[in-house]
Amino acid sequence: MKAVIQRVNNSSVTINATVKSEIGKGLLILVGVEEADNIEDIKWLSSKITQLRIFNDSEGIMNLSVKEIDGEILAISQFTLYAKTKKGNRPSYIQAAKPEISIPLYEQFVEQLGIDLGKEIKTGEFGAYMKVNLENDGPVTIIIDTKNKA
Repeated sequence: MKAVIQRVNNSSVTINATVKSEIGKGLLILVGVEEADNIEDIKWLSSKITQLRIFNDSEGIMNLSVKEIDGEILAISQFTLYAKTKKGNRPSYIQAAKPEISIPLYEQFVEQLGIDLGKEIKTGEFGAYMKVNLENDGPVTIIIDTKNKA
């Protein structure tokens, strides 16, 4: 799994001109799934994200997690994180998992995030055309790939 994690003051996702989900201070997570991903990847990534110390403490040091600030999470599926651009100008998405694999893994990831954070995780809609708004805080953007845990 790959995740692009952005520290935000607020974020929302709109589908067909209707806001589906919105959050205040917290994390916007764009997550991609590949065929080799499994429950261990989900648990590791969820734990890593909810414990990332990327929010400022009272001294202005990034020393607090989203859980410690009682923040929110908006998780959006994004297969384009697995784009390969080595050949030609049209990206290949062959490494991204097919929906029959990626949908259940994405849903398990959202469920695990909710357990680890201790609150509901907001989402978009898998496979829908979405407009994602965010006010990036910092900006702070972190990329994590479960295949590079070391």
